[in-house]
Parts: sequence; structure tokens; C-alpha cells
Amino acid sequence: MKILTSRLIVLVAVASGAMVGATLLFATPAWAHVTVHPDTIPAGSSDVELTFTVPNERDNANTVGLQVFFPSSLRLLTVNVLQVPGWNAKVDTQTLRKPVQTDDGPVNEVVTDITWTATSGGIAPGQYQDFDISAGQVPSQPGTVIFKSLQTYSSGEIVRWIQVADSQNPNPDTPAPILTLAGPAKTATSATTTDSNLGATEGIAIAALVLAGIAVIGVAIRIGRGRRHSGAGDAVSGEPADTQSV
Repeated sequence: MKILTSRLIVLVAVASGAMVGATLLFATPAWAHVTVHPDTIPAGSSDVELTFTVPNERDNANTVGLQVFFPSSLRLLTVNVLQVPGWNAKVDTQTLRKPVQTDDGPVNEVVTDITWTATSGGIAPGQYQDFDISAGQVPSQPGTVIFKSLQTYSSGEIVRWIQVADSQNPNPDTPAPILTLAGPAKTATSATTTDSNLGATEGIAIAALVLAGIAVIGVAIRIGRGRRHSGAGDAVSGEPADTQSV
């Protein structure tokens, strides 16, 4: 029975490990950061609606301010701000030396930053707030639009969401919201390759779950056989199993 118990422990550990590994393979981490949604749109899109989601990460203070900076490298043209109840929005602009031609005509002024300030309680602990804007047109070249942001708490603390992931720091603590401007659609070959990679990943997860199930069934069978063998031995000897010599 000691050997059976040891095998039981090993099999249960293998089964549990397989199940946990398969679960983590598809798990998506939840981040409590200032983010922009959607985070990817086609380059050159028009009439785009963007939402900055701001969670309160503190237990002892409300979020009372958000300032979002717009990059000068890849500018959003003709930005409008949706009024949020309980908040005031201040839009700062800059005049361009050379107007930019758009579908709606020339644009000679662009937004540099927007500051939302709470006029009442702000964002309470454990809650979040969405701040919406619309852009008449986004740049036509693929790239990333980095919205460095400052989140202000009622305690006076300012969290600077300005970091950008790189090879030295792939997972920064305070990442800036980033909008990706996607290029042309992938070719059929690229799409097939991507689908193949996803299929392989899913196959690994399914195989892990199947192995875990087989391991659990094997454990049940071994326990049943062990009990039957113990019962048969007792019937032959006529004595309890624990009184027999080893």
C-alpha cells in the first residue's frame, strides 16, 4: 500500500500540473493601468472614437485628474472631447507652421494635451472612469501613437503613465497608453503561418488536458485494484491485513 500511495501522489501531482499549465497557457493577465481602447486601428482611419479608461489603484484616495499628452510625431487631427458628467475638460492646442490637408479641409491647429479635472468626488477606490474623444483622422503611416498620461489623486500623488516597453524593460510598471496604427492586412501566407502557430498552441493545451484526464482515471483504477487485492489477501489468510508480516 505504501508503493501505491507514492504512485498516487505522483500521478495526482502530474495531473494537477498539466491542468494548471493548460489553464495558464490561455490565461490573460488583468492590468489596472490607464489604457486606450481600441488599442489597434488601421492607419489612415477617419472618424475614430477612442476611450481612455482610468482605474483607481489606491485605497485611500480618489482620482481627481487626468492629463493626456498627444505626440507630435504622429498627430491625431481634429480631436473632439465628449463631456463627462462630474468632470471639466481643458484642451490645449498648437498652431501648425504648415496646414495639413484632410478630407474635411486644411487643419492648421492640433491638440497637444487634454486635462480632465473632477468637479465632484472623482473616481473612488475600486472604480474606474472612461474618457472619450473622437479624431477626424489618424496618420496614414503605420506606427504607434503614445499617449503619455498623468493621473492625479486627491492625496496629491501623481502617477506618471509614461513608460514605453523596450528590450531592457519589456513590462514597465507605469506603461503609457499606446494606440497601434496597423498597416495593410497580412498576406495569405502570413495569416496561414499565424493560424498554424495558434493551432499548435491550442493542440498543446488540449493534449495536456487529455493527459491530465488519463492520469486521474489511472489513479482511480490503481486505487480500485489496490483495494481488491487487499480484500483478496485478507480472505485467503483469514487474518486482517495489518497483522500479516511484511
